[in-house]
Amino acid sequence: MSETLSIAITGASGRMGQMLIRNILKDRRFELCGVTEHPGHEWIGSDIGKMMGGESLDLPVLSDPLEVFAKARAIIDFTTPIASIAHADLAAQARCVHVIGTTGFTKKDLKKLNAASRHAVIVRAGNMSLGVNLLVQLTKKVSKALDEDFDVEVIESHHRMKVDAPSGTALMLGEAAADGRGKELSKISDRGRDGITGPRKRGDIGFTAIRGGDVVGEHDVIFAASGERITLRHVATDRGIFVRGALRAAIWGQSQKPGEYDMLDVLNLS
Repeated sequence: MSETLSIAITGASGRMGQMLIRNILKDRRFELCGVTEHPGHEWIGSDIGKMMGGESLDLPVLSDPLEVFAKARAIIDFTTPIASIAHADLAAQARCVHVIGTTGFTKKDLKKLNAASRHAVIVRAGNMSLGVNLLVQLTKKVSKALDEDFDVEVIESHHRMKVDAPSGTALMLGEAAADGRGKELSKISDRGRDGITGPRKRGDIGFTAIRGGDVVGEHDVIFAASGERITLRHVATDRGIFVRGALRAAIWGQSQKPGEYDMLDVLNLS
């Protein structure tokens, strides 16, 4: 990339939104061309620099995404499923690369994103970090090598403010484990245990979600058999890893044809 890449940030007031903005402002490869928040948000109409506690950037927070997207070559979106779906349609109209870190999509939501990807590049990942995406690949390989004598459990921990469970990363890991065994995760997923549940069903992939404090993100994939266990683990201590991954995806997407991609594609791990 030889010229400055203009990037728009949705959900500007959020934790990830503000981190992305700060990183873009200090990196000469990028230009912050606009920021948005949902209609009615208290930041609408105010300067984003001042709202983040700094100097004026002469850049107001807007509620109309299309007005912002028209100036951008990439949009980075860590918001909500409803918002990201709406953004995908607008990004497709503007022919912008749409980097999505939002999690919690339903199957119906994903079909809508797939339709938008026919007209623009979408890079969507439950986790943007290099380490997690390596863990996904390792999980798939280990799962393929082991039979169903090894029970699979995915345990994830996040901060108390996270609203969806299991996390997008946990689902990525579950999908990888299921793929390794040639199965569909939806048919072998065990997400709820309470009371007298009976014995564990052979071949199921279990999920446990922990919420508390300010945990950035911890994920364990446990393969447990009689007499032995294998544990694959990733611990995130700095949200900066997600910012770096998202910016890398925005650059990578500039040279791709319309379609839906993930971080395994960006990192050439697929």
